[in-house]
Amino acid sequence: MKIGYARVSTRDQTPDLQVDALKAAGCERIYQDVASGAKAARPALDELLGQLRAGDILVIWKLDRLGRSLKHLVELVDRLMNLGVGLVSLNDPVDTTHAQGRFVFNLFASLAEFEREVISERTQAGLSAARARGRVGGRPPGLSPEAETIALAAETLYRARKLSVAAIAQKLHVSKSTLYRYLRHRGVEIGPYGKPAQRDSAVSPKVATILLTLRIGNNSKFVRGRKRAIEHIERYCLAAYEGRQQAPGEYALKVPYTGDDDLECTVNELLNEIAREADDRHCFSESDARLQGTDRQWG
Repeated sequence: MKIGYARVSTRDQTPDLQVDALKAAGCERIYQDVASGAKAARPALDELLGQLRAGDILVIWKLDRLGRSLKHLVELVDRLMNLGVGLVSLNDPVDTTHAQGRFVFNLFASLAEFEREVISERTQAGLSAARARGRVGGRPPGLSPEAETIALAAETLYRARKLSVAAIAQKLHVSKSTLYRYLRHRGVEIGPYGKPAQRDSAVSPKVATILLTLRIGNNSKFVRGRKRAIEHIERYCLAAYEGRQQAPGEYALKVPYTGDDDLECTVNELLNEIAREADDRHCFSESDARLQGTDRQWG
């Protein structure tokens, strides 16, 4: 059976061109996703992979519609081959149902890997030469004048303790992670935080230990942004929660919260900010978090 898969990045785009081509190719069923190429979550693709059986043929419009990255694409093709499922790309010379198509795909993968290594070597050589001349890359230290103004307002509202952290962030139009970063920049000690107790009840401030697993990969074979993405995530996302690296890709975070809903919002917001930071540098993220000592997970 021929099964088609189509993907567009945003709801403003239409998959009609892909769907029409897949139908013309004889696909009996077609699965569709609306998701950025950098995002790991693709419900329709996950469902499709669970339905494939030996002898089926997966048909796609182009290779970039299927894989988030070359590594992810190669892993998917290996998985399909192990299942006895063929892959046909209508606009690429790839058809793994015969030996020639498998050879072409493996050749493409090898050339792309070689290209990445050459780009990496040239980049490292350029950085070494720049450092030898006293130039250091990266985001300039400190905050912009506009950010300094927001940071001052954040400090004032935080010290007043009349609004919750979530309300302050919403009022200043920033995320919680950015709010904490601004507060640390102002020298404000971050700890258990709660609004003043009401007459009938009081909110007990708490600090949760969140164990974060961070997985960042390059989304494009032409741009190598993984290392820079991790550096910025550590500096501008995790430092707000005193992120300590326990092992490569493993961090322990101290997250202040006033209740389960507040913790849920903060952790999900952090994961979304990590995804945005990675996407800004042409990378994808597959991060998840767990509340230490419990089965509660996010991701």
